[in-house]
Amino acid sequence: VQLQASGGGLVQAGYSLRLSCAASGRTVSSYNMGWFRQAPGKEREFVAAIGRSGAPTFYADSVKGRFTISRNNAKNTAYLQMSSLKPEDTADYFCTAGGTVAGTKYYGMDYWGKGTQVTVSS
Repeated sequence: VQLQASGGGLVQAGYSLRLSCAASGRTVSSYNMGWFRQAPGKEREFVAAIGRSGAPTFYADSVKGRFTISRNNAKNTAYLQMSSLKPEDTADYFCTAGGTVAGTKYYGMDYWGKGTQVTVSS
């Protein structure tokens, strides 16, 4: 499975962006999917995850209520709608496929895509 994230860019604080993660090589309908991010000089951190059929979904506390993860299995694509963006959301965003969703844990991802850069100015 190859994953390609897109939709990043430079926005002002308070604005929105929607990231897309297009999968190729095989269908991802049988995989959980997720988003992670990594800011300069910081460790990679979990952002959101979604189950195979679109549920469950769960989020990092830092984005809860502002970000929404979704997927369209017919299009082999996952999305991350980001609203009320803050400067601290600035990072490279990566999508993932595979792995296990257990409660509010998402781990053991099988596939990682290249990141898309999100920069939020104050």
